[in-house]
Amino acid sequence: MHYTVLIPARLASSRLPNKPLADIAGIPMVVRVAQRVQAGVSREVRVVVAGDSQSIIDACDHYGVEAILTRQDHLSGSDRLAEAVQLLCLGDDAIVVNVQGDEPLIDPTLVQAVAALLLSRPEATMSTAAHDIETTSDFINPNVVKMVLDATGMAMYFSRAPIPWWRDEFAQGIHHLPSPCPLRHIGIYAYRAGFLRQFPRLAQAPVELTESLEQLRALWHGYRIAVHISTRAPGSGVDTPEDLDRVRALFRTA
Repeated sequence: MHYTVLIPARLASSRLPNKPLADIAGIPMVVRVAQRVQAGVSREVRVVVAGDSQSIIDACDHYGVEAILTRQDHLSGSDRLAEAVQLLCLGDDAIVVNVQGDEPLIDPTLVQAVAALLLSRPEATMSTAAHDIETTSDFINPNVVKMVLDATGMAMYFSRAPIPWWRDEFAQGIHHLPSPCPLRHIGIYAYRAGFLRQFPRLAQAPVELTESLEQLRALWHGYRIAVHISTRAPGSGVDTPEDLDRVRALFRTA
């Protein structure tokens, strides 16, 4: 299976400056991400870092990771991906998987799963992943994005609110989870390259602005998103200095 993994990386981060270059056991984080993906996918898969700084490109070059320089003024990761698709001259039907540059614990099998799903569902423009929510604290946490599916495994909606809402059981507050378990969205996507070129030009959706969830733009414009259900939660990303300390400790003991 041929596809391209794009890893967007930018230096600006309010909570963790220069995050892509943060040292993890002697290697920059974005390089760790690329190496982890490369180690778990077939040789036909191309892994490319799309950075916004020459320092990111230089770090990748030093470790033999393919990287391309993109503009610094992109408003979102999808804008950076769209530029990368153009720079790499990918055909409209090419499959592109977006892996965030702050996920050094990413499971490569998840990357393969979302790529294979999109390839097998020609009616879908995107694919993503989810897993069962196991605690009420996650269910009510607005930083944990929930989702609901239709009968064919396509996304119906994403929300920071607890969905689906159990009308009768939740009348006195959320004390246990509904059955079947609600789903937590995993922030990995596969796209068709032609859609990535078009996506930044689509008008933002009102629900996208309300929820601060960019994937709602695709649904609002009528595009379909296929969903892979994972049996396990993914490794956590790195957003804060505390997250970085935790990941560094894992690599020291590995």
